[in-house]
Amino acid sequence: MRRFFIGLAGVLAGLLLLLAGIGYHNSRDRHPGYSLDLDLRPPPQAGMLKAGFAAVKITPFLPDRWRDQNHNSAYDPDEGDRYTDGNGNGRFDAFWMAGFGQKRAASGVHDDLWARAMVLDDGRTRLAFVAVDLLGFMHKNVLNVRKALPAAAGIDYAVISSTHTHEAPDFIGMWGGSFLKSGVDPAYEQFVEQQVVRAILEAAGKCRPARLRFAQDLTGADTLVADTRKPIVKDPGLYVMQALDAERDSTLGMLVVWGNHPETLWSKNTLLTSDFPHYVRHYLENGIQQADTALLKGLGGTVVYATGAIGGLMTTSPKVTVHDPVSGECYTEPTFEKADAQGKQLALLIGRALERDTALAPQTGIRLRARTVELPLTNPLFRLGVAAGVLDAGYSRWGYFRTEVAAIRIADATFLCVPGEIYPEIVNGGIRNPADADFRMRPYETPPLRSLMRGRYKFVIGLANDELGYIIPKSEWDTEKPYGYGADSRPYGEINSVGPDTAPVLYRAMTDLLHDF
Repeated sequence: MRRFFIGLAGVLAGLLLLLAGIGYHNSRDRHPGYSLDLDLRPPPQAGMLKAGFAAVKITPFLPDRWRDQNHNSAYDPDEGDRYTDGNGNGRFDAFWMAGFGQKRAASGVHDDLWARAMVLDDGRTRLAFVAVDLLGFMHKNVLNVRKALPAAAGIDYAVISSTHTHEAPDFIGMWGGSFLKSGVDPAYEQFVEQQVVRAILEAAGKCRPARLRFAQDLTGADTLVADTRKPIVKDPGLYVMQALDAERDSTLGMLVVWGNHPETLWSKNTLLTSDFPHYVRHYLENGIQQADTALLKGLGGTVVYATGAIGGLMTTSPKVTVHDPVSGECYTEPTFEKADAQGKQLALLIGRALERDTALAPQTGIRLRARTVELPLTNPLFRLGVAAGVLDAGYSRWGYFRTEVAAIRIADATFLCVPGEIYPEIVNGGIRNPADADFRMRPYETPPLRSLMRGRYKFVIGLANDELGYIIPKSEWDTEKPYGYGADSRPYGEINSVGPDTAPVLYRAMTDLLHDF
């Protein structure tokens, strides 16, 4: 009997060592020693800025399709769900969709997913900005792309953000066929990185002399987004930068930023789509027609849509009604018609803003600061995900994530690049310390970031160069009972956040960059 227990102890010890080894391997640094502290200044004399745009598809090929027998949007063969083996390999090659719940496999494609790129060049600095139609694009993927860019392209800095659509393939790992299995398809991950590189190179190759025009509408889109957590603070402003060909009467492209989750289609949709950003881009590029009247003339060029401050969380949920300005219909239930109507409204607001703000920006160069930041990972579910390989992120040092912040100044505009879903209170003000919050403290993340940003046009770009989840004011952090505002359950944001120190660390890093300006 003693030998049995000794043997059992040995087996258990061996199993623990194996699990520890697997956890150690999964948590290894994907880019050992990487660190960035970039300070780029414009040339002494401003010349003609150049701009180039490109759009490259990242839509995956779906070899297999499936039928949802019980209409719960989760692939479950035990409930009668069946798939068509399109490539004849005898297994279901699922593309798991990110967001909402597990097992939501894509059943088809409604509209293409894109990597849309903009390159700006002032003669000294060449800046690339890419927005991908994914829920998130992790920092390790950003570094993979940067390392793959050929030196001949001359890209000094690349910002890669995600639109955060919840109707695209899982690119993080959390929404696979089970909680212990990553939802990321490695071949698709590599394909997207290659397509992002291609988009940057195509945009760089299309650079032409350009004049910039900025516009904004700070209130018009307020009714199209809801804040689902107290305190009620939104960031409903639409921010636009249009690049006009300096030698021709045409639009090269534009950058549009708005703070709302692209999840208008909600949790039952299984068709790949970029959600309402698809319609925003389409109508800005091609126009909106009502009978024989053009409500919006197509501006042409390539529209790059980026997400703003969406923590809280900001959403067009099934509780939000959207009016179609062409048909007159009102939509509440999640449908493509609702997303279409939302896209029309946003495009019209942007078009009117551009009609109001007609002045061209003065010729100027690019001022840029970017810095690597380390964050302590205290979320136990995220730690388990890293150890199990569900989150293919890795530590820069034990228990810490490497990420990045950046600030850019061009003419009368400042761009702040935030590596996650930042709460609008940190951006615009209104942070509270509810009576039952976990930390009794005065709000740390003050003054609000926009008050520190120079210029008239203040773009806050979320999910830029990483997706850390929610960036929550520490004084609002709430995981322990009793919950704030009399809530019966733990708030959603903390479940998908790196930890309570995320906001203070990032806030301090971003304010340092802004003070440098």
